[in-house]
Amino acid sequence: MLSSNLLRSAAAISLLFVTSCGQRQTSQETIPDIDLVSTADDVANTELASAYSQDASWQLARGDVMARLQRAERPQAARNVILFVADGLSIPTIAAARIYDGQDRGESGVENVLSFETFPNVALVKTYNTDRQVSDSASTATAMVTGIKTRTGAISVAATQGFESCEQDTVMPWTLAEIAEDRGMASGVISTARLTHATPATMYSHSLSRGWETDGELPEIAVAAGCVDIAAQLLSFRSGDGVDVILGGGRRSFRPTEMGGVRTDGRDLVAEWRESGRGGVSVESAAEFRALPIDGTEPVFGLFSDSHMSYEADRDASEEPSLAEMTGFAIDRLSQNENGYVLMVEAGRVDHAHHGTNAYRALTDTQAFSEAIATAIEHVDLDETLIVVTADHGHTMTFSGYPARGNPILGLVRTNDASNPGSTELSLTMADDGGPYTALGYQNGRNPRLDDSEPLTDEMVADTEFMQQAGFPRMSETHSGADVALYAAGPRAHNFGGSLEQNSVFHLMAYALDWHATTIENENLTE
Repeated sequence: MLSSNLLRSAAAISLLFVTSCGQRQTSQETIPDIDLVSTADDVANTELASAYSQDASWQLARGDVMARLQRAERPQAARNVILFVADGLSIPTIAAARIYDGQDRGESGVENVLSFETFPNVALVKTYNTDRQVSDSASTATAMVTGIKTRTGAISVAATQGFESCEQDTVMPWTLAEIAEDRGMASGVISTARLTHATPATMYSHSLSRGWETDGELPEIAVAAGCVDIAAQLLSFRSGDGVDVILGGGRRSFRPTEMGGVRTDGRDLVAEWRESGRGGVSVESAAEFRALPIDGTEPVFGLFSDSHMSYEADRDASEEPSLAEMTGFAIDRLSQNENGYVLMVEAGRVDHAHHGTNAYRALTDTQAFSEAIATAIEHVDLDETLIVVTADHGHTMTFSGYPARGNPILGLVRTNDASNPGSTELSLTMADDGGPYTALGYQNGRNPRLDDSEPLTDEMVADTEFMQQAGFPRMSETHSGADVALYAAGPRAHNFGGSLEQNSVFHLMAYALDWHATTIENENLTE
């Protein structure tokens, strides 16, 4: 046990570490280096102080705190807003992806920082909707882009709206993109999922069901009520001249069956979009996309796959651009508008990998998501662009089991002997059923751990197709109802913090853009 003098010395050093940095500094001031001994009269044990100052973890924390104390708030209004959404990005996914990313470079991983983790403002977002504790992507994305919560499966409609909302001139909630276009700004939507999928669809369409991606998926009652499928609504955007940059998957939703699509009405929506009078350009390959000038001003419609784009681990770069490439291009294009822009960027397939309990692809897609945000940081001025990074909902993946530092995040759990501090030997950890287990697992999913399950081996879990074990069986692993994290940087980002209602994300973005009428007077619910 430490003596009382040593305890007091440690406490004094800890207090000194925080208080000697002073209050929040302005951008013109600098924080002096910390002298851990001479600036505190009651630090009697200089040997202990020296040990603290040379400790690697102490220095890591010291640098972290000093950086935080030098952060300056940006109270001015934003010119642009970029909303990054990783579908299904739970907090355990962030932690695991951070380690995976570091280990991918040969590091232990735990000290690693993903690009968005450097953002100064962090919040927890509550993801429930109007009818479920554990919600889906349609309702959660609707909350973030319209400012109102809705029911499961609904796309940018109020929870109380039914088939009568399909009638012409019905009042619908305005979306982030619609308001921007109405105000003369540019808008963009990027997704590695189908562009008609739940999250990206909330930016440009209003649908009672997320399943109505094409005309053939509308039930008779919806057709009779005058409902329009999600893909077709991209061409009937109700404000401005429509979304300016649209990049992602889902070609089949926009093409008729005779052209390899799934539309039964014979419409080629891509051709209709090109011929709409805006002078837009459509591309369908990475080569065509990369040939586009970044300083062009014409609208761009890129469809790089029939359904969802490939997982990052499987992506053929000669056929599909990366999420980072699409992000950089969109920012450069949208920046041509002198009134600013709003942009949604979705890493849609983190969610799909989790549903399949394949942590490998969930983490590699999160890694690509982080790279896209790093690209955005390089392309924008944070004095005029607000970047918000979050998820629509979480998943049931857990990170547990006492793995040793440096243990492969996707591997079997090996741990050290905590009772023998000098030992570096690691041993395979066994569960009470006598078998080894992985650090990552799921509460439910396709690969339940049963009494007669084959014992896991290093070779099995290293396979990129491996499905982590689950607590109870389900053909598709479920979402979780846990809060998700939000990170923000840029103008008025300091307003994002604490525990947030998910629809408050929209209102804080609107406030950052000085859309006061939309935020305060609730005009978002009226024409």
